[in-house]
Amino acid sequence: MVWTLIKVLLFVTLVAAATWGATLLLETGDGLRITAAGYEFTLGPLQAVIGAILLVIALLLLMKIVGLLLAILRFAAGDETAISRYFDRNRERKGYAALADGMVALASGENRIALSRALKAEKLLGRPDLTNLMVAQAAEASGDTKRAEQAYKALLDHEQTRFVAIRGLLSQKIAEGDRETALKLAEKAFAMKPRHGDLQDVLLKLQAESQDWKGARSTLDAKRRAGGLTKDVFRRRDAVLALQEARQVMEDGASIEAREAAIAANKLSPDLVPAAAMAARALATSGDTKGATRVLRKAWEAQPHPDLAAAFADIEPEESPTDRLKRFRVLTSIHPENPETRMLEAELQIADENFPAARRALGDLAEKHPTGRIMALRAAIARGEGAEESEVRAWLARALTAPRGPQWCCDKCHAIHAHWGPICDNCGGFDTLSWREPPAVETLSPTGTEMLPLLVNPPTPHPAPPPEVVEEEEPIDLAAIARRAN
Repeated sequence: MVWTLIKVLLFVTLVAAATWGATLLLETGDGLRITAAGYEFTLGPLQAVIGAILLVIALLLLMKIVGLLLAILRFAAGDETAISRYFDRNRERKGYAALADGMVALASGENRIALSRALKAEKLLGRPDLTNLMVAQAAEASGDTKRAEQAYKALLDHEQTRFVAIRGLLSQKIAEGDRETALKLAEKAFAMKPRHGDLQDVLLKLQAESQDWKGARSTLDAKRRAGGLTKDVFRRRDAVLALQEARQVMEDGASIEAREAAIAANKLSPDLVPAAAMAARALATSGDTKGATRVLRKAWEAQPHPDLAAAFADIEPEESPTDRLKRFRVLTSIHPENPETRMLEAELQIADENFPAARRALGDLAEKHPTGRIMALRAAIARGEGAEESEVRAWLARALTAPRGPQWCCDKCHAIHAHWGPICDNCGGFDTLSWREPPAVETLSPTGTEMLPLLVNPPTPHPAPPPEVVEEEEPIDLAAIARRAN
């Protein structure tokens, strides 16, 4: 360290002296006169500069020779590697410089340059544990996946770099679409570092994609213990995984286990609509209608939803419309001003053929918050009240262009899904589907609005055949259309 500092100081001193001498020569314009040991030498300005350069080179060579002599003295004193270290020092300096240049190039996005510098550092340093990682990252960034895979596999031989190697191979397998191998690599990496946050997310996603719900719940619990999830988020996501586990058990035909799993999923997150619907159906199947009603009522208090109403209807599938209207007071009395509650009330009144009550239930939703489902309900009410056919068609025409209302939408990519699922089919996000209205998007119909006049004002029909040959048409079940409009 001291010798290095001395060399740096000498170099700076020589540069300063050369600069001062050159400035002096330029100012005087005369030559340089040197007197030593009775001899006198006169040098012109150019000769003086060349002499100074030669002097600097001679001093550098002298320092090299002195360094070599010191290495020889250390070798003679018993240091067997002193001479080899002297000759390797320059290679190491160039190797580390190449490694540093490669890191800068990689950070700057110059992937090809980074790869070439990494390969150069690999040759000069002879430290594969240090350079293979740089080679792998540079090769991967430049698109040379084969070389990157070879470098990552070489890193597996070293304990310190084994985890990094597995993560690199994991990323490659995910990019290639080899989910099975990626899952095995993620499990190995997770066993090495179970508290690694990014790895937990990758493993959880791979387990969910492969429907390993039990393993996913274990990974989620490890993420909670590592402090990566709050208690509320953990309970919600654990309920999502428990729900999928219950569905898997139900598909296998184990009814008792399925009922228990569905009820357990609902207890973890009572506001999770699919879990509440499944738990209610499981309780109703076992004869516990009161328990099923209690589950659905609690979920409806959190968020009114059509799936909850459908599950509530399945508790007594054979009841009359009047009896169903009375029994549904358990739900419709909660959040009476909520649009979902008002639409449910209107559907029940339409089924009971009480069309004025259905119109009162909808109120001004058609003006303040029009959706396709509301427009279809208004068409059914108009048909039931005996309105003109043109009015019914007008409501149906508005239903074609009205927003669809709340749907299962991904909070990350805003993709719309027909049914709830734990993973977004579009972006792969976990537990990102929520029941809400998607962002409004202005879209144009391929035919514009040319069809609307035909729906609102149909053409004059042909003369009707004689009464004895007229067949009565089956009435359109607009109530069913309204129920399916969502």
